[in-house]
Amino acid sequence: MMYAVGSNEKAAELAGAPVKVYKIWAYVISGVFASIGGILLAARLGRGDIASGNNLLLDSVAAALIGFAVLGAAKPNAFGTAIGALFVGVLLQGLTMMNAPYYTQDFVKGAVLVVALVFTFALSNRAR
Repeated sequence: MMYAVGSNEKAAELAGAPVKVYKIWAYVISGVFASIGGILLAARLGRGDIASGNNLLLDSVAAALIGFAVLGAAKPNAFGTAIGALFVGVLLQGLTMMNAPYYTQDFVKGAVLVVALVFTFALSNRAR
């Protein structure tokens, strides 16, 4: 039902879904996970800082886009995003273990993003 509310709010309301309740719960769940992530990041760094998560943005976008293309689903899914996050984490850890300079990690993440986008568009065009 949450998927229906997110894709077409008016149609879900006309179908009888309690749209306001689902929207409230979506924000509550999002806030809980964001606060858990903030607490874990502050615990890892040992301090709280507004800009401490800026360098993680590209990683999360790459994980989500890789997850979008996983298993040919061509739609957002939690399993694919978890696989994408695992892939990005292993990739970055491998680059760190190979003593690659920090700026090459951004290039590699960008290349992975481009490949994921190519796969996503290829899958969506094939589905049509």
